[in-house]
Amino acid sequence: MKTAVIVFPGSNCDRDLAVALEQVTGRKPAMVWHRETELPDGTDFIGIPGGFSYGDYLRSGAMAARSPVMRAVAEKAARGVPVLGICNGFQVLTEAGLLPGALMRNSGLTFVCRPAHLTVENSQTLFTARYRKGEEIVIPVAHHDGNYQADAATLERIEGEGRVAFRYFHEVNGSANSIAGIVNEAGNVLGMMPHPERAMEDAHGNTDGRRLFEGLLEAVA
Repeated sequence: MKTAVIVFPGSNCDRDLAVALEQVTGRKPAMVWHRETELPDGTDFIGIPGGFSYGDYLRSGAMAARSPVMRAVAEKAARGVPVLGICNGFQVLTEAGLLPGALMRNSGLTFVCRPAHLTVENSQTLFTARYRKGEEIVIPVAHHDGNYQADAATLERIEGEGRVAFRYFHEVNGSANSIAGIVNEAGNVLGMMPHPERAMEDAHGNTDGRRLFEGLLEAVA
């Protein structure tokens, strides 16, 4: 499995994501700078990491979404290549139009950094095949703008189409319907605020995030 991690100015979780991918695939991912206009040939998976791209100026993810590399990401996604956006990566995906809705300031107006209990809402995606529907898992969160919002029609559509992948078990940031992660209509793009790359090994406290990457590897293989 040939993977790529997009790196923006201000990304600070790119190496965490790279380590997680190498642990699961046995290969180092390509680290692709935001000014690149193409992705490596044969890329099977694209990761957009967390952090503070462009210092979160303007809106979180808004400037990164207009980086040259995002056109290549959109083209790959349209061809069915899996794309995972974590935290700031989720914000980038919504700003780029690859996922609906927007990530707003947390309802409590404070940065939230702690383990979050999630429920698996859809276990039939490329990213959730190793989980059981309704299963409760624990994945860390670390964000200030993770409050997922969308208009009523959009929320009704993504709920009706089973596109909510993860939901917060307890209140975290004020997200509509407690949404923690969603997939696109085709099911190959996932945006989530929690950090699965920070729940990969026992030293992290639990390994609930590892199954996301292992399931993805199986699906792509």
